[in-house]
Amino acid sequence: MKIAIIGAGNMGGAIAEALLQMGEYEVTVSNRSEGKLKRFAAAGASITTDNCVAAKDANLIILAVKPWLVADVLSELKANISLADKTIVSVAAATSGDSLCQWAGEGPQILTAIPNTAIANLASMTFLVPVRAEAETTTFVKALFDTMGQTFITDETHLPAATALASCGIAYALRYVRAATEGGVQLGFRATEAQDIVAQTLRGAVSLLEKEGAHAEAEIDKVTTPGGLTIRGLNAMEGAGFTNAVVQGLLASIK
Repeated sequence: MKIAIIGAGNMGGAIAEALLQMGEYEVTVSNRSEGKLKRFAAAGASITTDNCVAAKDANLIILAVKPWLVADVLSELKANISLADKTIVSVAAATSGDSLCQWAGEGPQILTAIPNTAIANLASMTFLVPVRAEAETTTFVKALFDTMGQTFITDETHLPAATALASCGIAYALRYVRAATEGGVQLGFRATEAQDIVAQTLRGAVSLLEKEGAHAEAEIDKVTTPGGLTIRGLNAMEGAGFTNAVVQGLLASIK
């Protein structure tokens, strides 16, 4: 399987890192700026500044350029190479499936994927939309992204909400880590110690949710004894608007 990644920015670079870690695919990374490509060559990728060279022999093209560049890149590829037997996965946010089909022409199979930056650590929450793809192709692409985290097949209507929960959500989760770390410093820990404590606590919380039938509120109930410290802390957070702030932040992310 030959995979071309067009665009070596934050997302394209993260996907390239993930695929190169696995070592199962022939990966070519294309980027107009040659300086961004050196680290991928060192990791075993082929590199080029020519998008058409990258895509020519690829079975799968991952389009990871800025949204306003997608039309130009697809037009360039369509004009210079055959896309008929290729699968294109666009990770460009806010780019409609109809537009992708129009710009790429009738030949290729097309899917939209919205990963998050944790894909570099094989821990992404990725949303996949089959725009114009056979079931077999969708299954393959889902399996590919599953090796880099977890993949959820959805429709285009739900992509804004998916982006808020999982892509923007990385920043929201890390903002909690930063806030809790600052609180830990105030409680007497060094900043590095506090961050390690918070990170491991989040790993533990995630492990509780991964049990079959688990529910966040049920796990909270297990540590909120009557009159105890945890319920006091939770009520203080709610008094400061914790849940409302989270919900409003998510809603703001899709406007």
